[in-house]
Amino acid sequence: MLPRPDQKTIETIKHAANLLSGASRRAFQAQAVLDHCDGNLSHAKTLFGWHQETIRRALLEKEKGKPIPDQAGRGRKKLSEHLPSLQADIRALVDPNSCTHPTFDNTFRYTRMTAKAVIEALVREKGYAKKELPALSTMRELLGKMGYRLRRVPIMPPPVPFMTFVVPVMPPPAPIMPPVVPVIGHFFQALHENFGRIGGGFARNGG
Repeated sequence: MLPRPDQKTIETIKHAANLLSGASRRAFQAQAVLDHCDGNLSHAKTLFGWHQETIRRALLEKEKGKPIPDQAGRGRKKLSEHLPSLQADIRALVDPNSCTHPTFDNTFRYTRMTAKAVIEALVREKGYAKKELPALSTMRELLGKMGYRLRRVPIMPPPVPFMTFVVPVMPPPAPIMPPVVPVIGHFFQALHENFGRIGGGFARNGG
């Protein structure tokens, strides 16, 4: 199983490589690939995002002990030559949307602007033509060299709506009325007894 350094080490190696250029950068990359990837080109691309052709050339230069000269007339001009004010314009756009690490653990500046957003802002606000600007992958690499890191904004779940419970108010219980039928029965029974006594009195008087 191929070795894998921790994420902080990976970021430190990438940052250090971005501070170098040319043969010095390739020498550093070659040593990092040997130390942390066992010389595996595809593993180095996965960890550090370096092109395999560049790593192959770096390892070959390390083996020979000297840099391989660039072929004359090959390649495009550097961005600093083609667009000398590009980096200053990028900083003017990105710095207002950036911040340093809260614990000052590193010198990176964290930004919310993606490479795509930077390209669009350069066209919209600085007057660049899109065809003269670097490609998306090159812009990402350039932002890394300038010390910027993308800060991902966490996606917050939608708030849970409050549940409202309605407690029904019950009316007070009606008073318990005494049963009507027994009362009427008692009334007629008492009336009957009174008439019986009255009738008995009349009978004795008449006799």
